[in-house]
Amino acid sequence: MSQPYLGDEVTRSSTAVSSRSEFITRTYTHLLGAIAFFLAIEVWLFQSGIADTIAHAMLGTSWLLVIGGFMILSWLASSVAASSLSKPAQYAALAAFVTGQAIVFVPLLYIANAVAPGAINSAGILTAIGFIGLTGVAFVSRTDFSFMGAMLRWAFVVALLLIVGSLLFGFELGTWFSVAMVGLAGAAILNDTSNIIRHFPDDRYVAAALQLFASVALLFWYILRIFIGARR
Repeated sequence: MSQPYLGDEVTRSSTAVSSRSEFITRTYTHLLGAIAFFLAIEVWLFQSGIADTIAHAMLGTSWLLVIGGFMILSWLASSVAASSLSKPAQYAALAAFVTGQAIVFVPLLYIANAVAPGAINSAGILTAIGFIGLTGVAFVSRTDFSFMGAMLRWAFVVALLLIVGSLLFGFELGTWFSVAMVGLAGAAILNDTSNIIRHFPDDRYVAAALQLFASVALLFWYILRIFIGARR
């Protein structure tokens, strides 16, 4: 009896693995590029003195307007990166999102420089360690964490309502809220990494990098807030 020919199946399997590996490599390369772009913008803003103007302007206005504008930008950038067939449009969406993040971060970095010298570097180091650790867990365990997607969306809605409520009614969310948000950002990184390993289309590495960058930025934001709170 002749044996079934498995050459085509093996070839298809090898091609799929190679394509996925290339996608993952491109995603993390773009993530590093986005982080480098973010850092370059912040350095330029602070060295040029523009950060002072932005910080005073944003600290003197309603954060509801800032959050609302940034949410619109985030939604548009994510939608374009995830659905557009044009690579230039995807890259423009990523650049716009990173630029928006850099501007929103200016007041927090400005305050950190004033009241907690060294906190930015410490928060950056902890963010990097946390990100590497969570990424390692997702890759080594091979667990599919995408089941957390619905729970994360619900948790982010609750967190947003609390933030809006604190701005409207003037109550402080406190350190424990920041700790909870660090945990939420970590869960988002696990979910994003799992989707990158298994579920993102191979041609959507720009969108994957944008989503992962958003989670890393959230983690850094709340770790830095904890450092600022501890120094005050």
